[in-house]
Amino acid sequence: MTALPSYESAADVVAAAASMRQHFTTGATLPLEHRRDALLRLRGWLKANEGRVLGALQEDLGKAPFEGYATELGIVYDEISLCLRKMGSWSRPRRVPTPITHFHSWSKVYPSPYGVVLVLSPWNYPLQLALVPMVDAITAGNAVALKPSRTSHATSALLCEMVGELFDPDFVRAFPGSGAMNDWLLEARWDHICFTGSPSVGRTVMAAAAKNLTPVTLELGGKSPCIVDASANVTRAAQRIAWGKGINTGQTCVAPDYFLVHESVVDELVEKLDACFHQYYGHDILSCEEWPHIINERHFDRLMGLIEHRNPDATVAFGGQGDRATLRIEPTCLRGVTLDDPVMQEEIFGPILPVITFKTLDEAFGIVRHFETPLACYIFAEDKAVQQRVIRELPFGGATVNDVVIHLANNHMGFGGLGNSGMGAYHGKVGFDTFTHYKSTLTKGTWLELPVRNPPFGDKIKLLRLLMR
Repeated sequence: MTALPSYESAADVVAAAASMRQHFTTGATLPLEHRRDALLRLRGWLKANEGRVLGALQEDLGKAPFEGYATELGIVYDEISLCLRKMGSWSRPRRVPTPITHFHSWSKVYPSPYGVVLVLSPWNYPLQLALVPMVDAITAGNAVALKPSRTSHATSALLCEMVGELFDPDFVRAFPGSGAMNDWLLEARWDHICFTGSPSVGRTVMAAAAKNLTPVTLELGGKSPCIVDASANVTRAAQRIAWGKGINTGQTCVAPDYFLVHESVVDELVEKLDACFHQYYGHDILSCEEWPHIINERHFDRLMGLIEHRNPDATVAFGGQGDRATLRIEPTCLRGVTLDDPVMQEEIFGPILPVITFKTLDEAFGIVRHFETPLACYIFAEDKAVQQRVIRELPFGGATVNDVVIHLANNHMGFGGLGNSGMGAYHGKVGFDTFTHYKSTLTKGTWLELPVRNPPFGDKIKLLRLLMR
């Protein structure tokens, strides 16, 4: 195992970033063969160490191996496979039309990497949200500095080990977590920063990037609504909401955060949600080995506080119990909550389902607009007009109709937020574009000089009007 570099100060981090940039300027990261080799080595290491990777995810978050593969490792494999297939065509210069006013000329757009990309990843999907942007950045020809979250200690330690074994530190370097590491990293100059986390920290990252006019991709979060219309297939809605809210026990940036349910179907939905959770995770959910746990005691206490501190008219429809020893909390449905309840004041990031009823779609839309723009929006409705109203009228990062969460797993579409939920996007070709600067070039022939643009102008404006109209 290669010894990891140590960092004792901001100066060490700044020096490391400068060394990476110097390496990038040699052109070493540009050849497609270099990019392919890096992705193949990454995939090979992950496949050889699958048991360790899935074990680390289980240690950090209680994810069963199936869930760890489905929501993390498998998504990384899929991203690597797509990038290996497509990087040649994505990286090829593209001929574009040239206006007749520039005759005789031809124009091309050249995809060019930014340079050294900093990836700041979170604890809730510590493998996927570290490696997918890293794969996209490498595919685009960049060098990558990766900072995993120290909160997910087992997975982050494994990522640092992997990077140290596989890559020249001037090409891909991992910065282990420490109390000051994020501050040190933001003192260094990077060519692009990709951050996944909370809006409050996102503002700090963006402010630091502004000092060097560094572009940023911010994948944040917020309160993502789930609207259940009167026309919904309530059985399917319950099955799919229970599945999506159960993933990582709700610790997902695109988890349905709160539920706007038409008053005509709310009783049926709540009853079927309760049944679905127990169908999936058994009679005693707190003892189910396939039910993930909360990341740590601090978040456990915060979530239990959201359940306990509610208005006098709010009730627990099902669930409500937690076990601090195992960090598990039952899926908990709260009815009768208001916008003033603590559970509606912040992104929940846990297995709590606050339900608010509505009579008209306009009423539901008014509640959604009460909050900042969400990262995701979900609508369960058989009525296509209702589906289209949600898609057209509400702002959000991305949406799924008649299911939850799965839109982010399609790497033929970009995944990203809007406003308070983020800016920029990645995954697949959109990820390649995010970490690429497209150089616009025009080449003009020298065999002829057209006098129309040169002084004296006289009445040349007549010809100019014919050419530029």
